[in-house]
Amino acid sequence: MSLRFDEVDGRRIATFGTGPRVIIAVHGISASLMAWAAVGRRLPEGWSLVAMDLRGRGHSASLPGPYGLPRHAEDVLRVADHVGAGPDAVLTGHSMGAYVAALAGARRAFARVVLVDGGLPLPLPEGADPDAALAATLGPALERLSRTFPSAEAYVDFWKAHPAFAARQWNADVEAYVRYDLTGPEGALRSRAVGEAVMEDGRWMWLEPEAIAAALTSITAPLRLLRAPRGLLDQTPGLLPDDLARPWAERLPGLRDEVVPGCNHYTILFDERCVATVVDRLTSDAA
Repeated sequence: MSLRFDEVDGRRIATFGTGPRVIIAVHGISASLMAWAAVGRRLPEGWSLVAMDLRGRGHSASLPGPYGLPRHAEDVLRVADHVGAGPDAVLTGHSMGAYVAALAGARRAFARVVLVDGGLPLPLPEGADPDAALAATLGPALERLSRTFPSAEAYVDFWKAHPAFAARQWNADVEAYVRYDLTGPEGALRSRAVGEAVMEDGRWMWLEPEAIAAALTSITAPLRLLRAPRGLLDQTPGLLPDDLARPWAERLPGLRDEVVPGCNHYTILFDERCVATVVDRLTSDAA
């Protein structure tokens, strides 16, 4: 696999592959561009995938706020312009990145927009605290942002015990993703993700369902939703259960809704069989 890194106004970007057809890919709320490495490595000939570390994450962690999904959408479109992604480019996002992709996809033409286990407004019960809802949803992924780890191996072990991976095959793609996230001195290693960025983005996602809905209805490109049947903690139902997705499939006639069997919110981008489905839906013009 060809992989090269670049920087756009302080944002780290990575390009997987060398093909002329481009996929712009956006990662989740506390993730990094390495969430897309398994997809990038399996692209067919003629394709390339450009992923970026969003501000407050990965090697773009030092970029300042304000955060919020509209700011990330601006960054995504800036990267797309930088790499010369034209109207034949594909836009995709996973988890929170799917919401960012929806906002970006409403603002310019793409060949298609593929939302991977995200992108649909999430119902926040009346009177509920969005920070508490975020903590309950993310679980250990959020907990790690306030911790330090004595070694890289300790951080890997922390992730190996995560419910999303504990009962699943641990592979080189997951380990590379986890190790990329580390920074700091030996003995006090920590995640690169900035807690303030994660919380601010999480609040926006819970509190702005109308803005998300408006973006979804404004997308003119073919729109596809790929859902995992299990959630962030490997629980059922997943983040986007049938009763949440069905009304949107009815509301948006151009939305193609598909459940990718045998995966959870994380492994949809890491499990080899699930990744094969994601790659096919990203690169098949008939999809």
